[in-house]
Amino acid sequence: MAKDRSVFSCQSCGTQSARWLGRCPGCDEWNTLVEEKVLAPLKAKRSGSVRSAPPPQPIGELQAIAEARSSSGIAELDRVLGGGVVPGSVILIGGDPGIGKSTLVLQALAYLATKGAALYVSGEESPQQIKMRADRLGVDASSLLVFSETNIETILDQTKKIDPVILAVDSIQTVFTDDLQAAPGSIGQIRESAARIVQFAKRQGLACVLVGHVTKEGSFAGPRVLEHMVDTALYFEADRGHPFRILRAVKNRFGSTNEIGVFEMKQEGLQAVENPSALFLAERPVDVPGSVVIASIEGTRPILVELQALVSATALGTPRRTTLGIDHNRVALLVAILEKKMGVQLGGHDIFLNVAGGVRIDEPAADLGALLAVASSFLDRTIDPQTLVIGEVGLAGEVRAVGQVEARVREAAKLGFLRCVVPESSKRQIAEVEGVEVRGVQSIQQAWDFLL
Repeated sequence: MAKDRSVFSCQSCGTQSARWLGRCPGCDEWNTLVEEKVLAPLKAKRSGSVRSAPPPQPIGELQAIAEARSSSGIAELDRVLGGGVVPGSVILIGGDPGIGKSTLVLQALAYLATKGAALYVSGEESPQQIKMRADRLGVDASSLLVFSETNIETILDQTKKIDPVILAVDSIQTVFTDDLQAAPGSIGQIRESAARIVQFAKRQGLACVLVGHVTKEGSFAGPRVLEHMVDTALYFEADRGHPFRILRAVKNRFGSTNEIGVFEMKQEGLQAVENPSALFLAERPVDVPGSVVIASIEGTRPILVELQALVSATALGTPRRTTLGIDHNRVALLVAILEKKMGVQLGGHDIFLNVAGGVRIDEPAADLGALLAVASSFLDRTIDPQTLVIGEVGLAGEVRAVGQVEARVREAAKLGFLRCVVPESSKRQIAEVEGVEVRGVQSIQQAWDFLL
């Protein structure tokens, strides 16, 4: 008969080894392998005892079921989720400690508790601590139940008795099952506990929210096996010292992963920001070289952000290229184009480029704005603060078309911008926007002549 055995699992990447190793062969981290017990498999069942199941059906004969979503009461959270919480879905929320994960979950459960019972399970805080946060947030819902427990069997048993509309577990790393001998927080415990919650949620049609810790690399501790098991995985992003929080979906079976939610942390909790563009541009300096405003599309919403560049001479043999919020390799490429096509000698200068407000820009529509911000700082010339810059830059110095240009221009008009520099091929697709002059450019030379 098969016997129970031990394996050593890495707590960072999940790699398993038959013996202990000081360094994990999967992620090269030191002292992360922890011994876990693996139960022996049960005897194979006889063929006559196989559980009956419906036969496979042609996809054309299947009936689609409409998704009955429930609003969380937080507009930005609903946007990221794709319109609301879907019954039977499992949502994983991760982020750095203190970023606001528990606060967001408690606020959402307080609203959903108006539609039925909501169960908040905490394995890290006592009910008294949760009550203190609820008083600070102004949460007082009689249907919001608090349960301090870490045993998964007890949690699911109580959930079945209460039959809530939503279940929240804070955090999944504290939950364990008696069937495994590994310590809570280990790979085996996290995987098994999450699997039981997912199975229970699908069977009962219950929406579940799991709060997960993240590692120093920024991925879910557990490790990323949790992302494969859940329906939706959300990450909280924020820079230290900024009151803004960005909620971004990295996986969503019921909506887009391109949407972001913008929150501001206040004494009363997380407040949704309805107009992120105005918030990110509120402290923008006027008539300062190196400052350019661009428009980025996040899902279906255009967001205006400021790019700040600083170019200074250096005595070092190798000049520095430092970027925050934008791809480092992309900036290096743009600097090379600027040197080759415009004759700007930047070899003896340090270049620093920052996206103000702690936002991260990933789309190529920011190319022209980043290039002009570097040129503006190098020449010490100011770009008109009422001008918005949009466009992708090619290696030949051409300005290429980008998507949803009209939506970007209309967002600029709402915030009082008077002119927009866009690719010439995109200008033909834009209807006239009142109060905004749209200038089309075909190359960085034309944008240079117009703005600098």
